[in-house]
Amino acid sequence: METPTGPTFRDATDADVDALVSLVESAYRGDASRAGWTTEADILDGQRTDPEGVRQVIKTPDSRLLVVEREGRIVACCQLEHRGTHAYFGMFAVSPTLQGAGLGKAVMAEAERLARADWGATEMHMTVISVRDDLISWYERRGYRRTGEMTPFPYGDERFGIPRRPDLRFELLVKPLA
Repeated sequence: METPTGPTFRDATDADVDALVSLVESAYRGDASRAGWTTEADILDGQRTDPEGVRQVIKTPDSRLLVVEREGRIVACCQLEHRGTHAYFGMFAVSPTLQGAGLGKAVMAEAERLARADWGATEMHMTVISVRDDLISWYERRGYRRTGEMTPFPYGDERFGIPRRPDLRFELLVKPLA
């Protein structure tokens, strides 16, 4: 499925776990993440994911971890989970040095296509940290809408990071899949 300029999409395997952890961490945490615009380094310290978390997504029934490769190198990923009439979109990461060039849009379009084609999903759901205005705006430009439905950030659970501010929570964003 490789095109001269485009990425290849495939499902993750156990052999990809370390590379995927590195990718996700590089996109969201620490100084390396500042090369891209999706960094959470100003609001969260600590980890974004770990090998166990990635392995769990790979192994969960009705779930898939989509790997995106370019020239044999993993450059992006996202989680898709079948939840009845909708699909959940998560663990979305694009290599910081490739952000802003359209790869994220291509990954989202493929994820939405797969959710419709494979599961008959009529909506895509995701949760975003509510203070991430730039990221939420990016999703809104892709057809997602804010619902105002909030869930608490798991303060005290360092598997999700170490918050640098007290007002973090997740907002549900939804997009109809026509």
